Amino acid sequence: MSLEVVLQSIFSAAFIATVIRVSTPLILPAMGGLISELGGAINIALEGVMLAAAFTGVIVSGFAPQWFPAAPEWAYALAGGVAGVLVGMVMGWLIAFFHLELKTDIILTGLAINILASGGTIFLMFSLTGDKGSTSTLDSAQLPAVQLPFVNNIPILGTLLNGENGAGYNIMSYIAFVLVAVVWVFLYRMPAGVHLRATGEMPEAAQSIGIDIRRTRYWALVASGACAALGGLYLSMGYLSIFQANMTAGRGFIALAVIYLGNRNPIGTLIAALIFGTASALGTRLGTMAIPPQFVEMIPPVVTIAALVIYNIRRRARINAAARRFQEQAEAAHS
Repeated sequence: MSLEVVLQSIFSAAFIATVIRVSTPLILPAMGGLISELGGAINIALEGVMLAAAFTGVIVSGFAPQWFPAAPEWAYALAGGVAGVLVGMVMGWLIAFFHLELKTDIILTGLAINILASGGTIFLMFSLTGDKGSTSTLDSAQLPAVQLPFVNNIPILGTLLNGENGAGYNIMSYIAFVLVAVVWVFLYRMPAGVHLRATGEMPEAAQSIGIDIRRTRYWALVASGACAALGGLYLSMGYLSIFQANMTAGRGFIALAVIYLGNRNPIGTLIAALIFGTASALGTRLGTMAIPPQFVEMIPPVVTIAALVIYNIRRRARINAAARRFQEQAEAAHS
C-alpha cells in the first residue's frame, strides 16, 4: 500500500472511528484507576482485573445456555457481563482487604493479583475447554453494538458516531465516554467526590473532619475493579468474541500511564487514552506498508515511555515552582 493511500486513510473519519474502538479498553480501566489513585490507593492490578473479567464473561456467557436453556439469547451476554463486573469488584475488594486490613504493600498486592490472573485464567481455561490458547471451542455470547438513529446520512458525522460501516459501536464504547462524564461530575460536583480527593491529597485533614479514610479507599478500589472489568469485557465480548491467553497485552499498565499523562483528571485522562489509541491505530495502518513489523510494534510502548517522561518533567516543574513560591513567601515574611 502506498504512502499516499495510508495518509488518506489516516486523515479520515473512519480512522477516528478506529481510534475510538482501540481507545475503549484504555478509557474504562483508566477511569477506575483514576478513582482509586485520587483516593490515595493506586491500583496497579488493572491488568489482572481486566484479564479475569474478560475470562469470566466469556465462560459464563458460554455455559449459560446449558445452565438456563429457556432464557433468551440476550440474557446470556448480560449474565457474562454482570459476572465479569462482579469478579472485578471482588478483586478490588481483595486488594483493599489485604492493604487496609492486613497492612500489605498495595504495589506488591497488585502485582500478586496480576500474576494470579495471568496464570489462573490459563489454568481454568484449560480445565474448562481443554485449550490453553483460547476459548474458540466455546460458543460464547457477544455484547451488542448500538446504532445511533438518524445520523448515518450525515457525512463524516455519521461515520464518527456509528463507525465506518454505520452499524454503530459496541455498547462498551458508548459506556466509556459516558463514564468519563459521570466520573467528572462525581469528582468535582458531588460531596463524595470531594471527600475522595481529600482522602488522597490530605488524609490527616480529611480524617480530622470526620471522613472515614478506610471506607473511602475500600469503595474506591471496588469501583476501580468494576471499571477495569468493563474494559476486560470489551476485549473478550465486544472487540472479539473469544478469550485469548493474556489478551489484555499490557493495556492495564498503559491505562495507569494514561492517568498520569492526563494530569489525574477525567478529561485529561480521556485525551491521553485517545492519544494512545491513535498510536495503536497508526501502528496498524503503517503495518500495511513495507515497514519492519518490529518498528510498528514499538509505537505504543514508545508513546508510553514518552508519556511517563513528560509527566515526570511536568511534576518536577510543579514541585520546583511550589518550592520557589514557598521560599519567596518565607523571605517576604522574614523581611
